[in-house]
Formats: sequence, structure tokens, C-alpha cells
Amino acid sequence: MPSLRLIATSDLHMHVRPYDYFEDRADESVGLAALAPFIAEARAGHSCNLLLDNGDFLQGAPLGDVAAQAYAEGARDDNPVIAAMNAIGYDVAALGNHEFNYGLDYLSHALSYARFPVLCANLERSDGTPFVPPSTIITRMLPGGDSEAETPLRIGLMGLLPPQILQWDRSHLHGRVRVTDIRAAAGEAAAALRREGADLVIALCHSGIVGGAYRESQENAAGHLGTIPGIDAIIAGHQHLRFPGSREFDALPGIDNVTGTVNGVPAMMPGAFGAALGLMDLDLAHHDGVWRVTGHETTILRLRHTADGETTAPADCPARVAILAATETDHARTLSTMRAGIGRTRGALDSHFALLGDNTAMELVADAQREAARALIDALPDHDLRDLPLLSAAAPFKAGGRGGAQYYTRINPGPLSLRDLANLYLYPNTVSVVRVTGAQLREWLERSSGIFRQIDPQGPADQQLVRHGFPSYHFDVIFGLDYTIDLCAPARHDRDGILVAPDAQRITQLLHEGAPVRPEQEFLVATNNYRAGGGGTFFGGMPAPVIAESTQMVREVVAEYVRARDTVSPRGIRNWRFAPLSRADGSALDVVFETGAHAHGREPTDLSLTPIGEAENGFLAYRLRLSQPA
Repeated sequence: MPSLRLIATSDLHMHVRPYDYFEDRADESVGLAALAPFIAEARAGHSCNLLLDNGDFLQGAPLGDVAAQAYAEGARDDNPVIAAMNAIGYDVAALGNHEFNYGLDYLSHALSYARFPVLCANLERSDGTPFVPPSTIITRMLPGGDSEAETPLRIGLMGLLPPQILQWDRSHLHGRVRVTDIRAAAGEAAAALRREGADLVIALCHSGIVGGAYRESQENAAGHLGTIPGIDAIIAGHQHLRFPGSREFDALPGIDNVTGTVNGVPAMMPGAFGAALGLMDLDLAHHDGVWRVTGHETTILRLRHTADGETTAPADCPARVAILAATETDHARTLSTMRAGIGRTRGALDSHFALLGDNTAMELVADAQREAARALIDALPDHDLRDLPLLSAAAPFKAGGRGGAQYYTRINPGPLSLRDLANLYLYPNTVSVVRVTGAQLREWLERSSGIFRQIDPQGPADQQLVRHGFPSYHFDVIFGLDYTIDLCAPARHDRDGILVAPDAQRITQLLHEGAPVRPEQEFLVATNNYRAGGGGTFFGGMPAPVIAESTQMVREVVAEYVRARDTVSPRGIRNWRFAPLSRADGSALDVVFETGAHAHGREPTDLSLTPIGEAENGFLAYRLRLSQPA
């Protein structure tokens, strides 16, 4: 039976080479070059195939940041990830949301080198013209169903991305592009491809799979594309998960997490960082001049499974060698940049217990943001703004979750390099200053506290503390305030920031300089442009009132802050705590908290933590006692 093999990556995030720039060491568990032998094997095993990427390839590792900085300084080199994708021979790619982090000019420059079409059907310039082609048709030859003669198979492909890019990268995109709803655009693109003669239609949807009814302009919409006529297969992404397989997809209506379908349509999500590869074989039948999908088989190949299931690959694979050669200059430049010293730290900067109020991984960022914000405010003509209290918001970007048990910031006392700051602050955000009320501050913190599960004091033992799948970069801590979080109360917002419990209140004892924060009281908050633009559906998904913005990236601001002092000393500020909880009979109430294995020996001394042992996927589990003030 004839078939088409789809070979897909997603969310590479500039993980091109098998190298961890944060730890400054080789790492064969990630990177397009590490996947190259398996891509070559998948192609060799099936003559009719397409190699596809589903977006978020341009940003996410120091290799990308250094390339973007070189562009800003006048270099006009081939982009390293595009060079790698050219070297291995991608057929089609789609845009993801992080492609816009460095601005449209840089994106256009990078894409100008691509020797394959890059698509997006729900993005256009402000004048209505496409920014990139919405779709394309590629022809492959297959044997016919009733004869030995080959028959052309015209494969239509479209790209789709979250409409929220207009919030997340507002400073780059406002007034320059428009974005439409994913599902509406997918329907229009599928119909257009069919009119143009496509036999099959594949949706490259840089969007996740979630349950619930569809909402217009929904961020994670891939799970709702199975109901659109004319779509034969879906490549999803954005969530950095694997489908089929990841437990987040269990029991979702219309989602088959075993065979990999959404509403009966074959679908897959191939993880992130070049740590996994998606393979989908579509069985086809040709009758009366029409090709139809009659069955499918999906495999998500992971570079590394368990200690007794390591995946190995030949180092001399031609595709791997080609990728390494094409990116060697960028690699060397990145290493030189990242290894440059900028100062020292007297204390550790660690995120293993950031979700329990150990703020050392955020404190340096918050202090540097606040200093940069003060300079921006002092330069404003409205001198009255200088009298408003200035706070600073920061989040622990690397705190496990979907990144895995190794995904934490660990910076020991001693020298600080730019590599350390990249480990501390992953994204190319810039500093923004927003003006908010006390009521808005409370809502900001309510949204952040949604990372925790609701705890039932009369419930079973060992309730999990953290909501699996909630990104830690949405857990903002606002420095300059003191507050407690009541885990008995339900979260006001769901994981996507949608208000689901309007009457719930988790944030208690919200204080500024020892006094309760009044709803009408005004504050200035130093944050980043992503959050100020409404990223994470904070501020109801709308942009916050920005009173000042910097063109400097937060990492640059932190580097300047360290250089000006030569040595920094984390103070270990604990400005929030869980409200103490006990069972009705007065007995102790414990919850389970999971963190990285390297946490052992780094436990905060002011928390009642008891190690349990290794948990799922290599995490280290603790029992946290809530019945005492933490």
C-alpha cells in the first residue's frame, strides 16, 4: 500500500548543535545535528517523505542571541539555524511565535537564506499582503492503486501560529502586521489548497492541544483543527510536549493519546529542542483520481529515554557533519561571547526552590530591572511619576516543568560570565515600566499563583503542590511587596490565564512597606516587554499601561548592573509565603513538591522539607509541611 512519511521537528529554539551553552559542555540529547542520523535513516526507509519544521526555530539558545547581536552590529551572515536546515534539506517550515523576538527586519534577513518555503496562513502585513506565503503545494510520486504507473501526489501545506504574538512582541509588531484566528485561517487555507489541486492537506500548526470548547483567537488551537473539512494531518507544537504520549493529553475529549488523532485526524507533536523527532506514516489509497488517507502510524523518537535505553548515532553521518560545518563559525563566536567574565557573586543563584519562595534566581534580575527603570522614570517629563513606589517583577524561567529534571538555574558563588546570565534569563526581552493600581497588582499575583494546585486540608495525603504543565515563566514574583498565598482557595485563572473563579482569592496579607495595599493605590512596576504587552494573559490579555520602555535587553541590563559593582551579593529575600494550613484535627498537612535532582544539599533552611526520593522522569520529590509558617 502506498504511503507518505512525514518527518517533523518543532520548537528547536536554536538547538542546532549537540551542545549546552548554559553548562558549556557537549550534550548529545538535544540539537538538530544529534537528530540528523535518525532523520537520514527515516528518509532512507521511505522514498516518499517530507521533512518539516513546525516553528520556533530562531530563538531560544545563546547561539541565536549572539547571531542576532551580530546582526544588530552590522553583520549580514547566514543565520545558523537556517544554515543547518538548508544543510539537512528541509522541505517546508512554519513560523512560530518566537520567530518575532528579534524584530521583523531580522526575521526577514534570516528567512532570505532559506532554501525551502517558510509558511504562515494567519499572518499578514498591515497593508493586507502576506508576510510569508500562507501555503504551498509539493508534489511527490507514488505508485497508483490499480497499476504500476506512478501517480503524482500533490501535498498542500499551511503554517499557523498563535494570534498572541501581537501581545508578546508588541514593540516589534504593533502597526506592522495583523494576525487572524487559527481555526478560521486553517479553514480558508485548506479550502484554497483543495481548489488549487492539493490531494492531501497538512497543517503545520505552531499551537498546542488542550481540552474545552474552542474560543476565538485561542492560543492552543491545534486540537480543534480535526473538525475542519479538508485537513488530513496535523503537526502541533508550542507546548514542548510529545503527542501521542505526554500525560497532559490523557482523557481530553476527542483526543486519542495512544494512536495520535484529534477528532479522528492523524496528529503529532514532536517535543522540543531537537530532543525528539516525529514520524507519521500515512497509508494512502488512490481511486477514481483521488488520494485518501486510509490509516496511519505515528512514532515519537526520543534521543534519550532512560539509563538503559540510550539512543546512539554515528558521529560521521554526512548530514550531521554538514550541520556542524555550516555552524562552526557561529558556534565559536557564541562560546567566546558566553565565556566572557563580567564580575562575581558572593552567593549562589539557584532556582530549584524558586516555587517555594527561594528567590535567589530572580533577585538579581529584579534589582537590575529596578535600577534601569529608575533611570527611565527620571528621564520622563512627568516628575510626579518619580514619587510613585517602584516595584520589580521577575519569574524563574528555568524551574523544571516541561523542561525536565535538569531544567534549572544553578550558578555557584564565584565568577559570573555572560553564560551565567543567559542561564538566568533566557529570553531577549527588554525592560518596560508599567503603571498599575493595587487592585491590578493583586490580580497580577492571583494569575501567577495559579501555578499551584488547590489543596484540600481534608483530602488525601501527598497532594501535589504544583500544577503540571503550568509554565514557570508565568510565576511572577513582585519584589517590593510582601504577601501570602492561600492554597485552600481555588485558582482564579486556568493555565492559559482565563478567569474561571472570579470570586476566588488566594493572595492574602498583601503589604507594601508594612501597610496593606489599597485597591486604588498606584505603583510603577519594572517588568519586561512580553509581560507589559499582555503576555501570559496577564492584565486580561490586554497591554498594561506602559509609561517607559528601554531598547536594552534585560540580560544586558543585568550585565551592566554586575559590571558596575564587580561583585553582587544575593540577599535571599523571601517576600512571599504559603498561608499555614492544618487538618481539622490539628495534625500536620504535607504536600509533595518535585524539583531537580541537583536540589539535594541546596534545601532552604527555613522550610520544613523532607526528601521522599526520585519521582517520575528523574525529578526529586519532597514533602513540604504547610502547618507551620514557611
